[in-house]
Amino acid sequence: MTLTGSTPPGDRTAAPRTARTDVSTRATDLPTRSSVRAAAAAAAAAEAAAAPTRRSRGKRSVVTVTVMTLTAGLFGTMALPAFAQGTPTDGTSTQAAADTAARQVEGQTVAVDPAVAAADTSRDGYTATSQATLDAAAAAVAVAQQREAERARLAASYDSYSGPSATDYLAKSASTGTAAAGSVATPGAFSLANVYSTALQYVGTPYVYGGATPAGFDCSGFIMFVYAQYGISLPHSVPSQGAMGTPISASEAQPGDVVIFNDGSHDGFYAGNGMILDAPKPGGKVSVRPLWTSAVHYVRFGV
Repeated sequence: MTLTGSTPPGDRTAAPRTARTDVSTRATDLPTRSSVRAAAAAAAAAEAAAAPTRRSRGKRSVVTVTVMTLTAGLFGTMALPAFAQGTPTDGTSTQAAADTAARQVEGQTVAVDPAVAAADTSRDGYTATSQATLDAAAAAVAVAQQREAERARLAASYDSYSGPSATDYLAKSASTGTAAAGSVATPGAFSLANVYSTALQYVGTPYVYGGATPAGFDCSGFIMFVYAQYGISLPHSVPSQGAMGTPISASEAQPGDVVIFNDGSHDGFYAGNGMILDAPKPGGKVSVRPLWTSAVHYVRFGV
């Protein structure tokens, strides 16, 4: 007999087996220790494999950030000066305009009296010495050295002179009462013409300052030496000779008379026709030449 809601015997047997089968299946699906270990090992291996990639990505991120930072710094370095030189802000413009206006309002003026004259100015003129000037100076030095050497030579020659001097002629004349022996004049025959003839014998004698012998004459030494041969004693000085002579006019002057320069700087024998016989200056020689000035007067000795 079968009761409603009950399970036939055959079904009772089938149902328990099914229940055991499900329990077995569920037990099989549960993780075991070995599976857990395997899963953990796999996860660790995957983590290890992914670690280099994450580090590389991290490095790239750091580099990227660094590059961006440097770029921003460089941009700022270039942009700031340009910004500083750029158009000022409205506040700065306003302040500058205010300063300009203040200067214009507070400006000062200076009034200068028309009588005040501007000071004259000029540029100092400095020029380099030209080669021509240097050459001329060197030539002048060379000439001066030659003259000095000539003076030294003449002085040595003058010192070596051993002939009669003006003093010797005067001493001889005083003892004999006639012209000194050895003179070119005729003994005892004094005349202006003979004096001039005697003076001409010394043409070519070199000028020597302080000289009064045929080794060398200066102007007054020449006059003194020639007149001494006629027993006329004269000082070795132009002003003194002029003071001792008898003044005569230019129209009265004859060769043998003495020409005295008014400033006392020079004298010589009058040679006639506006000429003079004299011992001129250093480097010159006794000669006859034109009288170059009218600032002279004439004197005569032996009268």
